[in-house]
Amino acid sequence: MFQSFDAPSGQADTGARIDALRALMARDGLDAVLVPRADAHQGEYVADSDARLRWLTGFSGSAGFAIVTADRAGVFIDGRYRVQVRAETDPAIFTPVHWPETGAADWLRAVLPQGGTVGFDPWLHSVAETEALSRKLHGSGITLTPVENPVDAIWTDRAAPPVGTARIHPQTLAGATPDERRALVAAELRAAGQGAAVLTLPDGISWLLNLRGSDIPRNPVVQSFAIIDDTGAVQLFADAGKFGPDVRAHLGNAVTLSPPESFATALGALAGPVRIDADSAPVAVEAALTAAGATVVRGRDPVALPKARKTPAELEGMRAAHRRDAVAMIRALAWIDAQPPGGFSEIDTVRALEGFRREAGAIDISFDTICGSGPNGAIVHYRVTEATDRTVQAGELLLLDSGGQYPDGTTDITRTLAIGDPPEAARDAYTRVLQGMIALSRLRFPKGLAGRDIEAVARAPLWQAGMDFDHGTGHGVGAALCVHEGPLRISRRSELPLEPGMIFSNEPGYYREGEWGIRIENLIAVEPATGPDGRDLLGFETLTLVPIDARLIEPGMLSRAEIAWLDAYHARVAAEIGPLVPAEARNWLAAATSPLGAAV
Repeated sequence: MFQSFDAPSGQADTGARIDALRALMARDGLDAVLVPRADAHQGEYVADSDARLRWLTGFSGSAGFAIVTADRAGVFIDGRYRVQVRAETDPAIFTPVHWPETGAADWLRAVLPQGGTVGFDPWLHSVAETEALSRKLHGSGITLTPVENPVDAIWTDRAAPPVGTARIHPQTLAGATPDERRALVAAELRAAGQGAAVLTLPDGISWLLNLRGSDIPRNPVVQSFAIIDDTGAVQLFADAGKFGPDVRAHLGNAVTLSPPESFATALGALAGPVRIDADSAPVAVEAALTAAGATVVRGRDPVALPKARKTPAELEGMRAAHRRDAVAMIRALAWIDAQPPGGFSEIDTVRALEGFRREAGAIDISFDTICGSGPNGAIVHYRVTEATDRTVQAGELLLLDSGGQYPDGTTDITRTLAIGDPPEAARDAYTRVLQGMIALSRLRFPKGLAGRDIEAVARAPLWQAGMDFDHGTGHGVGAALCVHEGPLRISRRSELPLEPGMIFSNEPGYYREGEWGIRIENLIAVEPATGPDGRDLLGFETLTLVPIDARLIEPGMLSRAEIAWLDAYHARVAAEIGPLVPAEARNWLAAATSPLGAAV
């Protein structure tokens, strides 16, 4: 299978590891050490060789960090992981810290009231992150000091960096050649008077060069750094073992390949002006440029927005991938409904869905499937293991959040299902979550608005009942790339204006710890829209085409417009996907897409 059901590394050795780290800190005069989840590329998903936070603490979530002092160790997690962190870390050693409510500076000021020295690896923290922390620590007597990574120094059985095979992403799917994409970036640099830009995000580099890789499970990127100059020439820093003769020929003469260890030396040879993105470039990158006397200019990664604005070919590839993925999902949902409650488990469900996705042409899953029944559904990023697997029982909810990687697109979908008669209290919450998802799907809005300007639309039905959820409403999604694509977000922290071609998730939710979780998620693409007065607006095209479980809906809570949207959505699913579904699922699909309005 793509997914395993092994338990995370666990707590067995964390005590000895923390003791070793503290001994090293004492030797080097460090009062605290930062241990991030991210790697040098600021990746959410990291190779085993970069999974320092998991190795040290046992916490396996995709976001968070730790701070270790001589007598305390805080693990900072957001609302998605507050249940999970307690299950995966030793409470005698680690204290969960609710973040961002409590930031690193707040915690450090409390545990180091007399001041102190905090060590951090300059390759694992961005310029903006480090400067923000320094500002918040001003006047505390606490200083940040770059150091050789102390976790690596005690990690004696650390895995080797990945050397996954790179492949060509066809122009027919990309909608542009690498030459055209390099020329686009070069023109932006020339217009800004900049001689080069440093690229540190592998998904951006892979997009720029029409490459896909296999270094990181679920994320088809080539782990690499790059420098692009104002002529469009690229220095690519990656292990040569990743590139076969066909890929080297594809890169052409304008792209030179160098080993990763030569990246820092190459930075020292640049004169500038050199653009870096302070939000993603490691501190070590800016330090190397500054030490060499180069003029450093901070600005957005020049690949980020072109990558986010999907080409017509990329959009069509995403639509095609979603049609095939819809067949796999519908087969899985029909399979679930055919099982007797108590007769199948979370792992059984994941295995069945993965099999259907493989038959639909998936080359990987886009993240480890979240399949949580009953109380496990309240763990926002739950990953079932042999140890946690539950039999799905009558009267429970089953939350199924999953996605596939296809040659032409990336999918991400969540459906919450009723197993038998659902809990009565869940109906109200489910309907409010659905209302929020529909409201965002139907939204028309002026150009220039950012994710933070529209997110409240999806939360308002929950807010009216004094309810909320502790994750963003939407994240960006790559085209046959990473399922989480920055800098796009629909959240209160996003200031990036939405533009046509950008793809987001639309996934409000609600969670009752120890009982159940609810989330409904479709992918949506920004498209032009027109108001009744001819005003140019933006709206959303829904890409995901899978029925939404109507058994959990309180129809009386929905407006006529909401029922009309749901019925039109289901009619579209039946029309577009119905002819593609195999015979064994057709009756299920017909029932699942029957109009709600007719029953109200």
